[in-house]
Amino acid sequence: MNRRRAGAIVAIALAAGLALRLVRLDVRPMHHDEANQAVKFGALLERGEYAYDAHDHHGPTLYYLTLPFAWVRGQATMASLDEWTLRGMPAAFGAATILLLSLLPASIGRPTVAAAALLMAFSPAMVFYSRMYIQESMFTCFTLTFAIAIGRAMTERGWLWPVVAGVAAGLAAATKETAVIVLPASLAACALAWWSLGSTRSSVAPANSRWWRDAILSLTIAAGIASLFYSSFSIHPAGVVEPFRAAATYFQRGVDSTGHAHAWHYYLRLLAWSSSGGLVWTEALVLVLAAVGGVTAWASFDASRPDAVFWQRYLTASGAFTLAIFSAIPYKTPWNLLPFYGVTIVAAGIGLSALVRATVSRPAHVLLAGAIVIGSAHLGWQAWLASIVYASDPRNPYVYAQTVPDAVRMAARIRDLAALHSGRERMQVTVIAPPDEQWPLPWYLRTMTRVGYWKDLTEAPDLTAPVIVSSSGHAEALDAALGDRYVSEFYGLRPEVLLTLYVERGLWDRFLSRARMGDDAARAAPDKTGGRER
Repeated sequence: MNRRRAGAIVAIALAAGLALRLVRLDVRPMHHDEANQAVKFGALLERGEYAYDAHDHHGPTLYYLTLPFAWVRGQATMASLDEWTLRGMPAAFGAATILLLSLLPASIGRPTVAAAALLMAFSPAMVFYSRMYIQESMFTCFTLTFAIAIGRAMTERGWLWPVVAGVAAGLAAATKETAVIVLPASLAACALAWWSLGSTRSSVAPANSRWWRDAILSLTIAAGIASLFYSSFSIHPAGVVEPFRAAATYFQRGVDSTGHAHAWHYYLRLLAWSSSGGLVWTEALVLVLAAVGGVTAWASFDASRPDAVFWQRYLTASGAFTLAIFSAIPYKTPWNLLPFYGVTIVAAGIGLSALVRATVSRPAHVLLAGAIVIGSAHLGWQAWLASIVYASDPRNPYVYAQTVPDAVRMAARIRDLAALHSGRERMQVTVIAPPDEQWPLPWYLRTMTRVGYWKDLTEAPDLTAPVIVSSSGHAEALDAALGDRYVSEFYGLRPEVLLTLYVERGLWDRFLSRARMGDDAARAAPDKTGGRER
């Protein structure tokens, strides 16, 4: 494959990947994790307030790197923000990861880069989680940059790649605490692949007696960048030590057998095959090609191409190491697969390249090219279904504790009620629910200035607000306390999580009256079909 053809494939993959990641970003209701981080970003946007929380929310890069997106769109307040601004930032990093593949060295082969770009662009998992306001797509971009830079620093001399590695490591560490897993896994894989070359190492790269200077340079840059972010750019200097305090929290969360604990094969099963309600999802193509890449890289040794052998062994081992560690940790959420899946997709490109080399006939090459195009198209179709058509459907395997559309309708109902109240956006709303059942309401009610959140009835003020939202656990007590002064409706928040909306009867009557007037006006509107039957 010549350079022009490979470049064209990467360009097509980038364009398609951007389209899939950016189209209809507001179609899926905000996940409670997204809403929580959106409110945290709102404080930074409006008041310049940010302090790293050692117990939750992960690192600060998500918030600081969203600022330019909000500024470009002219949004300076929490109320003015929307899903396009928040989700557009991780979507951009998801697409940037595709472009990042062009940094791989020529020795790895253009078919590898082209195939990996297509698979990266169309992977349903990569697309779906790039459309969420969470850290994973950024983290994947930074950790893959680190992996490539470390490999190139090992095989090429100069200061460029150690600097890139340091920048990437610093950004990764400032993005998510699991950098302490992914970055060492890349280093271990690189060392193993280098050691496996034996006597051919000298032909891959000239001896470097000053490697320790490169290492110190990378570490210094990484520490400096991470410190800048964790200290809120020197506003909170004590924040530099907070990630060390967070270590115990995340270690305990990782080994805890409750909550989000899943079997060791959770990620592999999720990617290989999922079916529910007549829908089938699979990214087995990527896994099979990655397995081929790993086997061919480690089972044979082409002495005429030791540099290619190094990269093939390094990247396949990096994906395997990271997958093994994440699979061994009981705590699992589906978006955590992205850091190892990014390098696994590169390993899949290595697998396809190995198949190309193993076949010499032109028909066989045409067949392989057709297979990867059809397979990528199938992945892209699944990505569209997962991200647009079934974006919040529990039959979608990438959906996890997802807010259901009913919650968005409840928030819209509250805003409609506020429009009829004398206080408008200052109408008082009382929410009584456990913290995990309050989100994402703070996001959807962000334009309202008098919304109070209480964990239970004992903490709540007197129950006189025009609108009260309650978890199902408090509904019986509220029914008795409110009597016939309020009218109630039921809305879903997440699967099997129900909220009750209580509306003061006078306000409810005004709402019904306005709704009837709207219906009457619609019926009285002239028939624009010219009187013909419709």
